[in-house]
Amino acid sequence: MRLFPAIDLYNGCAVRLLHGDYDKMTVYSNQPLCIALDFASCGADAVHIVDLQGARDGTTPNFETVIKIKEQSGLFCEVGGGVRSMEVIEKYLDAGLDRVILGTSALKDTALLLKALDKYGDKIAVGADIKDGKIAVKGWLESSDTDVNTFCDTMQSYGVKTLICTDISTDGALQGTNRALYKELTSKYDMNITASGGVSSLYDIVELKACGCYGAIIGRAYYEKKIDLRKATEAAK
Repeated sequence: MRLFPAIDLYNGCAVRLLHGDYDKMTVYSNQPLCIALDFASCGADAVHIVDLQGARDGTTPNFETVIKIKEQSGLFCEVGGGVRSMEVIEKYLDAGLDRVILGTSALKDTALLLKALDKYGDKIAVGADIKDGKIAVKGWLESSDTDVNTFCDTMQSYGVKTLICTDISTDGALQGTNRALYKELTSKYDMNITASGGVSSLYDIVELKACGCYGAIIGRAYYEKKIDLRKATEAAK
């Protein structure tokens, strides 16, 4: 299983939200590159980056910070947040990013998703952000009428290879991850499932690996030193 320590960006800073609430934001560092370099020093080979401003507004205000992380850390970099056009997808991939994540646009703009998959294949991932059994959009600010299984069925039929699934109810709460959800998804679908939300212990990582998850994202647990990233990386391997 591949571990993806996360950097969520807002105004060039590394931050975390509680349950996706922009009014419950904690700023952890104004030097996100240093965090990425620490990820690498702990043995991680990848980083999951989210432009929270982009997710909310559909823009790329933290683009330069993202590129700096990629160029100077040497990590495999996947990025999401505000990716709602081919121009933005091409902007990131042309700049050297390894994978781009479509969230709102995967649900709202089928033509864009299919065009991106046709051109870039597995460099395109889809984010399934789940709130009360439904897919959330626009930086988790809104819930759609699409349930998670319908969404996953559709994504698999389109040829999506990587699905990043976030249980918003556990995200940033340090109360453990929704293992039952990820076990169900990995058994039901052929996509590479990355677990996100509530991954806060070595036990979570061992269990997610046992479920057959392709990857797991660590966020707040790293920033608040609830988990040793070096040990987590070894456990994932």
